[in-house]
Amino acid sequence: MVESILQKDRELLIFLNNLGSEQYDGFWLTITNQFTWAPLFAFILFLIFKYLGFKKGIFTFLFLVLLVAFSDQFTNLVKNYSERLRPCNTESLQQLLRTFSYKPGGYSFWSGHASLSSAFTVFIVFLLRNRTKLIYLLFIFPVIFGYSRIYLGVHYPVDVTSGYLTGALIGTVFYLLYKLLFKAVFKEEYS
Repeated sequence: MVESILQKDRELLIFLNNLGSEQYDGFWLTITNQFTWAPLFAFILFLIFKYLGFKKGIFTFLFLVLLVAFSDQFTNLVKNYSERLRPCNTESLQQLLRTFSYKPGGYSFWSGHASLSSAFTVFIVFLLRNRTKLIYLLFIFPVIFGYSRIYLGVHYPVDVTSGYLTGALIGTVFYLLYKLLFKAVFKEEYS
């Protein structure tokens, strides 16, 4: 059964990857770069400080740093345990995928881009949902960011989907922990 799922995963990757066009390659190479999203992160920080003030904003920023560090290190632990080669580095797939000069090393399962972006997004949406309904638009970020990994052939769809699910769980757990610590530090409920 597992082999059947992995075969379907490879087939879906090949299909989605081959939908790409040279015309859009530059766009997806830009999208997959974390630094491209710096203005979005700066805007989110602005919103945090705007709605929470300086002291609570610093607390929240430090908590976000912990969330990012945990998500990143947990992902690396799983990748190093699973040792699933990236599709772009898998010899049997190289002739079937579109090729790019961008070929990261390391392992594939699960996508750190998908995990981290969804953990961040879920946390921020929980954090700011009562302050601005437009925050739900932030869910576009992990969808586009994660898809860029399939487009470039550096992750399988299962890697990205698993990253999304794990990231959503991490974001939720960290938000619940944040609320507990917020109450302990500031002697008030976060709402």
